[in-house]
Amino acid sequence: MLNDTTIALIGAGNMAEALVGGILKAGLVRPDDIVATDVSAERLRWFQAQFHVRVNTNNVEATRWADVVILCIKPQVMDEVLEEIKRFLSEKRLIISVAAGVPLARIRTRVGTVPLIRAMPNTPAIVQEGATALAPGAEVPESLLAWACRIFESLGKVVITEERLMDAVTGLSGSGPAYVYMMIEALTDGGVLMGLPRSVAHVLAAQTVLGAARMVVETGDHPAVLKDRVTSPGGTTIAGVHALESGALRATIMNAVRAATERAKELGGTS
Repeated sequence: MLNDTTIALIGAGNMAEALVGGILKAGLVRPDDIVATDVSAERLRWFQAQFHVRVNTNNVEATRWADVVILCIKPQVMDEVLEEIKRFLSEKRLIISVAAGVPLARIRTRVGTVPLIRAMPNTPAIVQEGATALAPGAEVPESLLAWACRIFESLGKVVITEERLMDAVTGLSGSGPAYVYMMIEALTDGGVLMGLPRSVAHVLAAQTVLGAARMVVETGDHPAVLKDRVTSPGGTTIAGVHALESGALRATIMNAVRAATERAKELGGTS
């Protein structure tokens, strides 16, 4: 399917940029098989210069041309855009929405029985280290789901989940990069507090988080096992771990995921 598929990305923002970059880097389709739309002509000029894909300010023309439509638009304009292009959506092979908080049922009212997938990627997709959850509609066959997985695997890791859990995905991986950035910032400040130059502390903090995450992913070991391997009896690490436990680090992060999940439910009208 990938070799003979045309793709329209409605919206040319950061996530569309990540998707096009990943798709082309993985060689899944040719640049001529992609069209991106946006209200900003300047943004489209940049997009075309960067990726050599088709661009268009007309959502209707792009939708009519493509086999697959990926909705990369803000949730608040979803209804308006769907109303604009709905007469051409019912004939598409697949529609994928990356609009946070917009349930499939809301899209379904305007597109009929066409296969729908809701995707929740996160911002590290821009550097091909994203985490994406896909929630397929009941009508999506395995072949189309596998195709969508290949698209988002070009941006990082992919998991399949039920749509009812997508708000929790938003609270964890969607909002999670912000929590990690705060941890990197705090580690950096800790190094500065102890006398390190900020430039040195910043590199050490960011690389430490990157390396620790890669250890979890590549070894498959539980994070607690990896933690125990570096906490020698009476050593420096266990002293630091004790300070983190005293500050309720784990409970605080869990509360952050819960708060973001509840907010996602409010924004999506699912609470």
